[in-house]
Amino acid sequence: MELARFPLGDVTLRSSAMLEDAVLAYATWGRLNTAGDNCILLPTYYTGTHQSYAGLIGPGRALDPDRYFIVSPNMFGNGVSTSPSHRPAGAARGAFPAVDIHDNVACQHRLLSEHLGVRRIALAAGWSMGAMQAYSWAAAYPEMVKALLPICGTSRCWPLNRVFLEGVAAALRADCNYAGGAYLRPPTEGLKAFGRAYCGWAYSAPFFRKALYRQLGADSLEAFLVQWENEHLSFDAGDLLAMLSTWANADIGALPGCSGDYRAALSHITARTIAMPCRYDAYFTAEEAAHETSFIPGARLEVLDSVYGHCAGAPGRFPVETAKIEQTMRELLAR
Repeated sequence: MELARFPLGDVTLRSSAMLEDAVLAYATWGRLNTAGDNCILLPTYYTGTHQSYAGLIGPGRALDPDRYFIVSPNMFGNGVSTSPSHRPAGAARGAFPAVDIHDNVACQHRLLSEHLGVRRIALAAGWSMGAMQAYSWAAAYPEMVKALLPICGTSRCWPLNRVFLEGVAAALRADCNYAGGAYLRPPTEGLKAFGRAYCGWAYSAPFFRKALYRQLGADSLEAFLVQWENEHLSFDAGDLLAMLSTWANADIGALPGCSGDYRAALSHITARTIAMPCRYDAYFTAEEAAHETSFIPGARLEVLDSVYGHCAGAPGRFPVETAKIEQTMRELLAR
């Protein structure tokens, strides 16, 4: 794996705000072929980085760096590419501009086409917010994306998903130390509340009923909740909320020429598409994924029947689910 940074300069966002001195950090595995068409694109997801896809990459795997040029660009706000946490603590951090999915994808397109020399993408895939970006790629640049695999994600943030996000965001902002985003020290109680509130949405009712959290190192439900609290203490509050804003405002229908119609945007996709939601996903629901898939020409739905809910799609986390994901990747790459 090689980590690099692509300086973008000042980027005018779709909101007309400016992201100054923007830098897109990205990792690559393997080498681009002379035709420029063996690229696999893996946009990062919420709280993830380029390192998070390592569980799917390796010799002999579906994502084999000996065969493919694999690129994982970090989303703005994730702490690796330009993010609130790169600014001084205080008011400047809280004033980070709103970045949407299409802003990320447009900058990623510059990276691939202008800097890396990629001509075609053999497969655009991603989990969660990575799926949102993959959808946007396939709709915005249909001539470039040959195959599409969105995993536990949709092309827009549907209302229930938005309600979930508003709830966890409110838990974080309620910490007085958050200070409206101008915090001088981490709002630790808010971060813990954020993690605790998020936990119940990430997995399914059967997961909790069967106490499957014991397989993940927690000997009780409370221990599992504390585990989630502690994990979120490692994140910057501004980064969490910046990415959450990108997520909550995602809508593929906002692409130019679509007049806000997500159905029109999805119909622009020409990539071979297999959408892979999880039956028990509480916020990127299988029902909404199926609805969207019906507007993509020739697309197929493959539902992960997993009690791990949204986390079923986490790269390399669960062996059975990972095997299904890799099998589907191989199918798309073989065509």
